[in-house]
Amino acid sequence: MITRTRLAAGVCALLAALTAGLAFPAGAAAGEPTGQDAPKVDLVLDVSGSMRARDIDGQSRMAAAKQAFNEVLDATPEEVELGIRTLGANYPGDDRKTGCKDTAQLYPVGPLDRTEAKTAVATLTPTGWTPIGPALLKAAGDLDGGDGSKRIVLISDGEDTCAPLDPCEVAREIAAKGIGLTIDTLGLVPTAKLSRQLSCIAEATGGTYTSVEHQDELTDRVNQLVDRAADPVVTPVATEGADRCAGAPTLKSGLYTDREESGQQRWYRVDVPPGKELRASVSVAADRAVNPGYGVLMRAVTSKGREIVRGEAAGNGRTDVISTGLRYPKAESDDEDAPAEAVCLGVSHSFSAASGVKTTPGLPLELTVDVVDAPDQAGDVAAFGLGRGWWLLGVLILTGFLAGLVWGWLSRWRVAVWRTN
Repeated sequence: MITRTRLAAGVCALLAALTAGLAFPAGAAAGEPTGQDAPKVDLVLDVSGSMRARDIDGQSRMAAAKQAFNEVLDATPEEVELGIRTLGANYPGDDRKTGCKDTAQLYPVGPLDRTEAKTAVATLTPTGWTPIGPALLKAAGDLDGGDGSKRIVLISDGEDTCAPLDPCEVAREIAAKGIGLTIDTLGLVPTAKLSRQLSCIAEATGGTYTSVEHQDELTDRVNQLVDRAADPVVTPVATEGADRCAGAPTLKSGLYTDREESGQQRWYRVDVPPGKELRASVSVAADRAVNPGYGVLMRAVTSKGREIVRGEAAGNGRTDVISTGLRYPKAESDDEDAPAEAVCLGVSHSFSAASGVKTTPGLPLELTVDVVDAPDQAGDVAAFGLGRGWWLLGVLILTGFLAGLVWGWLSRWRVAVWRTN
């Protein structure tokens, strides 16, 4: 990912992300882990004819995959609901239309019976086509429902053979549904073309791509991804920003999601009491093909429109996410009944869709908001864009003034001595 971010914005984004996990109030905070539904994983395995190739540690790709699956099934955490889907496992013929429908649920997503799942895997034989796109659509349906984590782990040794149902576009459509599903991909002895395709699929949903050439690498990586699914899930709360500060929705500490088209500006309001600090960050995901050259801007302004502080980031290339953040502490007040200050957060981005790509719905953005205790003697850190830099500027001015006086006195003394001699 090619992203150049100013240091200050990066630090702010990091602080906001950290406090999002540490400082949310218990109970009803927006975007906190719910823990209500079990995490779900669907392992999608390519069983096409090319899996017969014997180039993974002296055994066939299919044999390596079976061995890896057996070890993964033994290590799957009890709380994870796991399923297995195949592509290219049943139709050996040459009819493309039929071959591109060849995807089936080998083991349904649910509580794991390890013996039954291993028995199902043992029956697999490399057979037919490579319908990755159709398999991803079906796998998304396998994981439908619930608010726990959802993860597809796609393992393939060849690129999709069923275009124009482009698997990369399928992944973007899945991401656009906002169902919180991540697709991780693994390429077995991949070619450059396969690597590009699997990377694109993973990037579209915030997943990862891994190149695999050894059986133990496959086992370790799939185990890591299944274990990751068991981690606590923070579910963003859907909100809809306004087109101006006056009508912006009021947000409390939490994680929020929205969509924004290029050229738009979304506004959100946060109330910051005296003695508190606002920390906010935003990430915009490119869930479709975009043109190079883009940026994201977050501004904090007063209710009267004065800009307090801003964070921005820019990039040039192909990336899946670009982020920035800001922070603003509100000084303590002697008045115990002093009201909170209404701070408006404005978010805009400059992504543009590639030719022929739909611009609606807008790109997904994720907003983290946190209001925490401010540092001691907090002030307006963004006064005229310098914040506490005013103190440093004052010290430098005073130092320069004193240095000028001393230098002038020394110069006059040297001239006086020279004239005397």
